[in-house]
Amino acid sequence: MKKIFNYSRDVQAALGNGDPVLALESTIIAHGMPYPQNLEFAREAEQTARDYGAIPATVAILNGEVCIGLDENQLAILASDRNVKKVATREIGGTLATGGHGATTVSSTMRLAHQAGIRVFATGGIGGVHRGAEKDLDISADLIELSRTPVIVISAGAKAILDLPKTLEYLETMSVPVIGYKTTDFPAFYSSRSGLEIYQSLNSPDDIATAFDAQCSLGINSGMLIANPAPPEIEIPLDEMSAIIDIALKDATRLGIMGKELTPYLLGRIVELTAGRSLVTNRALALNNVELGAKIAVSLAERA
Repeated sequence: MKKIFNYSRDVQAALGNGDPVLALESTIIAHGMPYPQNLEFAREAEQTARDYGAIPATVAILNGEVCIGLDENQLAILASDRNVKKVATREIGGTLATGGHGATTVSSTMRLAHQAGIRVFATGGIGGVHRGAEKDLDISADLIELSRTPVIVISAGAKAILDLPKTLEYLETMSVPVIGYKTTDFPAFYSSRSGLEIYQSLNSPDDIATAFDAQCSLGINSGMLIANPAPPEIEIPLDEMSAIIDIALKDATRLGIMGKELTPYLLGRIVELTAGRSLVTNRALALNNVELGAKIAVSLAERA
C-alpha cells in the first residue's frame, strides 16, 4: 500500500523522543486569509509554537500524501495555489485517491493529528451549528469530530457567524467538554465574550493537561474544546460585530451562497465590511491560541 503519512524531519524526531508537538490546520492558510498575508501568518504561527517550546506540525494533504509538518515550499503551495481544496474528514480518502492537494479543516486536522500521535491542536475558531440549521441541518463536521477524537482543541470559541447557543447545546449533547481558559463566558471569535455561560473554567496549561490526562485514563474518547478568548486589545465588541455579521448574512442569502461556500464568503465579506480589521483580529487570536496550545503540549510532554 502506498505510504500515506509523510512526517517532516523535526516532527518525526519530536514524536520519537516524546517532545512537545502542536498540530496546526491548513485551511486557515489556503482559505482563511489572502495571499501573501496567509503565508506570513503560517510562518509566524510555526515560529510562535517554537518560541513556546513545541514543534509545529502543520497538517495538509499534498500530492496525495498526508503531510504532518511542512517545509517552506509546501507552505508556499498552500498559500498561493488556488486549486487547493478544503478537506474535512469525509473528504480525506477521495483527496488521497486522486493525488491532489487539500487544506485540512478542524475535523480532518483533528483526525489526522490523532492518528499521527499528536494530542494538541490550535486553530482560530471551530465550526458549529449554522443559523437556520433547523431548516437545512447545516452543522459542521467539526462538532462530530470533537465528539469522537481525543485531541485538545484550542480555539477562540466558534466562528461568530454561527448560532452560538445551538452550537453549545450540540456540544453538550455530544458530551464534548467545553472548558474556558480563565473565563466562564464563551468567546464569540472576534469578541472575547458572547454572554453565553460555560460551566467549566481552568486557569493554567498544567490544569488543562491534567484534565485531559484524566479524561483519557478513564477511556473517554471525545476531544476537549478549550475556549480561549481573544485578547481585549484586539477584539471587536460583540454589538459592533453582530451588526456586521447580519449584513454579511443578508448578502449571502441574496446571492444564494450556501453549503461549503458560505463560511469563506462570510469571512471575506466581513473583512470588507470592517475594512480589514477583522483579519487583524483573526490573525492575532489564532496566534494567541498557538501560544496556549504550545504551553499545553509542553505540559503534556513533561508528564508523559
